[in-house]
Amino acid sequence: MGLWILLGVTVVVFIWAISKYNLFIKLRNNRENAFADIDVQLKQRHDLIPQLVATVKGYASHEKETLDRIVSARSGAINAKSIDEKIVAENALSSALAGLKVTVEAYPDLKANTNFMQLQEEISDIENKLAAVRRYFNSATKELNTAIEMFPGNIIAGMFGFRKEMMFDLGTSERKNLEQAPQINF
Repeated sequence: MGLWILLGVTVVVFIWAISKYNLFIKLRNNRENAFADIDVQLKQRHDLIPQLVATVKGYASHEKETLDRIVSARSGAINAKSIDEKIVAENALSSALAGLKVTVEAYPDLKANTNFMQLQEEISDIENKLAAVRRYFNSATKELNTAIEMFPGNIIAGMFGFRKEMMFDLGTSERKNLEQAPQINF
């Protein structure tokens, strides 16, 4: 009788371990799928940036440093391989694009240029879509991280090499910008 109980408990634990492992696989795949959605938006963003930079160069030829930062950050973002590398590179690109906004403020003619306005609207649209897919990605990442960290699932996660994953956050430079109160000028 004791042998049957031990065998029953072993089977239940084995089935539980398999279900936990499958849950981690499902959550990891969900996270990767969410990042694939981000990749689509990033591709569009990367395709628009050279057009935007070329348009700005025509007006702001002496703002070479800002434009070079954007081109360099875009290149780093395109060449990033892993999800974590892409997150870091995209945060650098977002920071460089924020520097472009400051540059544009100094050129009223540029702000009135139709091509520039259209590109800026397209980039703004992509940035909004990126924000939405980043929220979904972070939600999927949070769900995976929670499952990995909770007991007793953390035992199975540790056995099979599942680890806490990186969120797609603002990055340190953007976070510093948010800590400052916005300036409103009339």
